Amino acid sequence: MPDRLTLSLWDFSWYTRTGPGEPFEDLDRAFSEAVDRGYNTVRICAMPYLLFGSGLDTSRLTLGPLGGAYGQRTRWYDVRATVTLDGRERLLALLEAARRHNCCVVLSSWEYQQSPSFAEGPAWYEALYAVPPERRAEALADALADLVDFLAAHGLDDRIAFTELHNEVQGSRLTEGLPPDADRVVALRPRLERGLARFRKRHPEQLVTVNYAKVPVGSLRGVPRSADVAVFHPYVYGVLEELITTFALRDASRPFPQEEIRRALLRPDAPDLADWTPGSAGGWRRAATTVQQREVYAHDWCDPEKWDRWLHDHYPPHRREMETRLALWIDAAADWAAETGVPLVFGEGWIGYTPLHGTFEEGPVGAAFCRTAVARARNAGAWGTVVCSNAAPHHPMWDDIALQLDCTTAFRAAREDEGARS
Repeated sequence: MPDRLTLSLWDFSWYTRTGPGEPFEDLDRAFSEAVDRGYNTVRICAMPYLLFGSGLDTSRLTLGPLGGAYGQRTRWYDVRATVTLDGRERLLALLEAARRHNCCVVLSSWEYQQSPSFAEGPAWYEALYAVPPERRAEALADALADLVDFLAAHGLDDRIAFTELHNEVQGSRLTEGLPPDADRVVALRPRLERGLARFRKRHPEQLVTVNYAKVPVGSLRGVPRSADVAVFHPYVYGVLEELITTFALRDASRPFPQEEIRRALLRPDAPDLADWTPGSAGGWRRAATTVQQREVYAHDWCDPEKWDRWLHDHYPPHRREMETRLALWIDAAADWAAETGVPLVFGEGWIGYTPLHGTFEEGPVGAAFCRTAVARARNAGAWGTVVCSNAAPHHPMWDDIALQLDCTTAFRAAREDEGARS
C-alpha cells in the first residue's frame, strides 16, 4: 500500500456512466487521468450485494438514467445512456486497470442509499430490502468476503486498500428498525460490529471498516473500535445548509416555498414542483434513493448563476463557522483514530451537495476549502484524503488539474518530509 492514499471518489459512476462518450467508458483513460492529477487510489461502490449476495443473474446487467430529464442537472445522477454489462467482468476490468496504472481501490457499497435506482427493474432493490435491517451489515459482510475471494482467485486482491461494509452508515437504510429517538451512530454499533467480525473471520489479512457522514462529534463512542480504519466525510455545509433550510429542500413536513425559490434560484422556464412530472423516477426508483424529490427539482431547475450568487451573498456570516467546524471535525477524527490506534482517512468532503453546474465548490471559496482541508488532513497524520468529493471524472472540477495536482502533491510529500526528518 502507498504511504499516503490520494483518493478520487468514483462511487457507483464507474458502472453507471459507461455509455458512449461518458467518463468511464474507457477505464484506462480514467485511471491515466487520475494518475496525471496525483491520485493513487479510487473509492467505489463495488455493488457487493448485487454481485455476490442477491442471487440475481448479473451477466447482463442493464443500467441507465432515472427517467426522462430527471436528475440530469444533478451530480451523480446525470447518467446519460442505458448500458448493459456483465457486473463481475466490469469489476475485474476495474481492478485490472488499477493494476496497470499502479493504483489501489477502496471497496464500499452505496446499495442501501442509491445504487439500485439506476437498474432496469426493481429486483436489485427488492433483494436488498428483503434482508431484515438487523442483518443487513452481516449480509454485506458476507457479500464483500465473497467478492474478495473472487478477486483473489484472479490475483487482484493486492489492489484492495481496505474494505468498507457500507458508505455513510448512519445516513443509510442500515438504520431501519432502530428506535426513532435513538442516536443512530450509537444504536447502529452492535449491527456494524457483527458485520465487521463476520468479514474479518473470512479475511483477517484485509483491513475492514465502515464510514460516517460528517464527523459525529458527540457520538464517536458509537464508532466500532473493531474498525481497522477510521473513515469520515467532513461535509461542513454552513451556508449551503442555510439554503437547504430556507427552501425546505430536505424537509417534506414543511410547505414548499414555491414563489420564493422561483425568485431566488430557478430558471424562468421552471415548472412548479406540483406540476413537475419526474417520468419513470417515481415508485421503486424514488424509494431506492435517499435524495429527496424536492432537492432533485431544485438542482434540475435552478439557474446555476442564481444558486452561486445566493451562496456567495450569504457566505460571509458563515465563513468563520465553516472553517471552525472543519478544523474541529478533522481534529476530533484524528484524536479518535490516534486513541484507537488505526489509520485515518477522509473519504469525502468538504462543503456539500451542490448542482452539477454550480461552481461554489469549484470556485475560489471551494478551492480554498480543498487546500485547507488537505493541509489539515496532512498535518493530522491522515493516511488518506480526497481533494474534494467533486474531484472525479464525472464532475466539472476534474478539469481543474492544477488544484488537484497541488493538493495531491502536497499531501503525498508530507510522508516524505516525515521520513527525511526521522
